[in-house]
Amino acid sequence: MIDDPGFPGLHVRPPSGWVNDPNGLALVDGRYHVFFQYNPDRPLHGSIKWGHASSTDLLAWDYHEPALINRPGTIDEAGCWTGCVVDDHGVPTAVYTAVADRASDAVVALARSDRNLQVWQQSDRGVMGPPADRRLAETRDPYVFSYGDHRYAVQGTGGPDADPAILLYGCDDLDHWTELGVLLDYTDPLVRDVAESTTWECPNLFRLDDQWVLVVACNRRGDLASVYLIGDLQPDGDGLRFVPTSGGLVDQSPVFYAPQVMLADDRVLIWGWAREIDRSDEDLLAAGWAGALTFPRELRVRDGRLVSIPATELDTLRAGDLTGPEITERAFEVRSTGPVVLELHGDEDRVVAEEPGTVRILVDGSMIEVFGESGTPRTLRAYPTPTSTWRVRGADDSTVRINRLARPL
Repeated sequence: MIDDPGFPGLHVRPPSGWVNDPNGLALVDGRYHVFFQYNPDRPLHGSIKWGHASSTDLLAWDYHEPALINRPGTIDEAGCWTGCVVDDHGVPTAVYTAVADRASDAVVALARSDRNLQVWQQSDRGVMGPPADRRLAETRDPYVFSYGDHRYAVQGTGGPDADPAILLYGCDDLDHWTELGVLLDYTDPLVRDVAESTTWECPNLFRLDDQWVLVVACNRRGDLASVYLIGDLQPDGDGLRFVPTSGGLVDQSPVFYAPQVMLADDRVLIWGWAREIDRSDEDLLAAGWAGALTFPRELRVRDGRLVSIPATELDTLRAGDLTGPEITERAFEVRSTGPVVLELHGDEDRVVAEEPGTVRILVDGSMIEVFGESGTPRTLRAYPTPTSTWRVRGADDSTVRINRLARPL
């Protein structure tokens, strides 16, 4: 294990380097594959590749060589940015944002693999270029989905001189895309209220509990949020139109950003990027790592809201009771039937989470994921030192149980 009490050893992230958006989440032949934006050379954003981890149980992760590599002199020289993985008639195919120089000139690119998803053949040409409207300077993050008998893709877009939008493409043949206009624009008051942004990023569109759900990452002039819209997908000329009826936050914290879903048999899982907070570049370079993916969460639609709970498999991480209130373990879980407070004591004592009702809190190094009664989690960061201790305080009428967390042997 990394000798850093803040390192989230149970979460998906390699021992060193930079990690951001989850990419290409796929369940193939019984194995979960999670890709992510990755700079193995430094814990800072740059020279982005697709990192790759896989698992049969969502608990023990095998780390593989980077799947997609930014290649000098090609369409992805400056980075292999966010995208998805599609099972294209039995051939796993990555559909990703290729950046040669400037993000405004990014293209959609393809890479294909066998069913182990470890060796990829990256194309030397894009299948879709930037929009003709050059005000849409931030167009990226393709996500492929099916509707009826056809396959479509969406990308997020926007820019300093344009409203955000979700662009739609036809791609029954992944090598030949057709522009189909706008799936969702910024004119609906509900959309403007829920998904205020200068640019929409990382759109995911999927069917869940007989509803269509659009998840999108919002850049609100530097303030980041991940939101959902629930509604109906309707034919519109040669394309489709998404008509939302409700919406809200995927996670209550700006730490959580750029999520992606995995359609996994009879459920939908979601991972997000957990950003580092209040750490300078010097702090990151000293640590040697930055960023992590959240634990996987299961999504449901309830009463017009998107809610999430920890993936069922995470229950298996419980590895014995802890008595508290002082906790020195690096990874533990708190379950409380009523008000509870989680504190970090060290050089500076601080309250990390204060929850009023029934709650489940998962702590792994500096990662704290809070699942309360609202159904909308919060992802938090707090950085313990070698001399830090955690403290859990429950109200007199609360039943509090604390478990150490560890991977099963």
